[in-house]
Amino acid sequence: MAVIPKAYEPQLSLYDTQRAIERIKHVFLTKLCAALHLVRVTAPLVVDPMTGINDNLNGVERPVSFDVPAVGADAEVVQSLAKWKRYALKRYDFNVGKGIVCDMNAIRRDEELDNLHSLYVDQWDWEKVIEPDQRTPEYLREVVNRIVTAICGTLDELKWYYPQLEVALDREVTFITAQELEDLYPTLSPKEREDRFVSVHRTTFIQGIGGALASGKPHDGRSPDYDDWDLNGDLLFWDDTLGCALEASSMGIRVSPESLDRQLTIAGCDDRRTLPFHKMLLAGELPSTIGGGIGQSRLCMLLLGKAHVGEVQASVWDQQTVDACKAAGIQLL
Repeated sequence: MAVIPKAYEPQLSLYDTQRAIERIKHVFLTKLCAALHLVRVTAPLVVDPMTGINDNLNGVERPVSFDVPAVGADAEVVQSLAKWKRYALKRYDFNVGKGIVCDMNAIRRDEELDNLHSLYVDQWDWEKVIEPDQRTPEYLREVVNRIVTAICGTLDELKWYYPQLEVALDREVTFITAQELEDLYPTLSPKEREDRFVSVHRTTFIQGIGGALASGKPHDGRSPDYDDWDLNGDLLFWDDTLGCALEASSMGIRVSPESLDRQLTIAGCDDRRTLPFHKMLLAGELPSTIGGGIGQSRLCMLLLGKAHVGEVQASVWDQQTVDACKAAGIQLL
């Protein structure tokens, strides 16, 4: 359900919003590619579920699947490209220090619709080959800082064209582990912890998501077969329009054969060991990589000071959301 902030007024007209979205997507992609040495490639919309390449996310989302008569098999709409990208880097023969970025479009049928969540997901999905000895928290933080610099640089250019924008971001990233966050606010839910901490530390990276914390519960769910749960995290910015922490990116250093072996057992997913992708990974046949997804609509929302994701993307909404937005003068695309 949408919650419209009191006295909210869009800072740009509908026409300028469309132009600004185009500018953000062009400028940010250019800056991201320069910062991380990425090359844009074409990515699949559907994959064969029997390969193990599709992303299981938190393990509860149902992928959208359908039969393909011409192939004589079923296909699934991707939920993310985390695994496909790592395989692609090997297949395309990318060297250490180089990577790829692509547009990822997905449908998440079980998503709860609100100001930040839609059935339609659009991300810049990126992946980069690294040396095995770069699988460290220090390198992860270096990459996070580069991404934040690209985001803040995009905002600077955007405000040159649209000086009426009042959005402000903090370039300095505060790094904290999920366990440290739980220790600070043991009685709060993970989302409440994020809002409490990011309201003060306006650009925050929460590291270590997927494994159980001291409470016995993870900060959030993560599939066991792409991120290393000790070397991943979420990048959050404080959103002044909504008054909450907004997750702009989920990313991390990917699993090694050893961490994959461990995480599959912890997650009760040992049956995946027989899938082609997982067999390659366990055998050490895939390169060491770091990667993540950066929400395109999320970033547009943040940089344009929008109150609802439907202001920057076209999707399907429940009637209650449509009515609430209409009453508040918000035009859903």
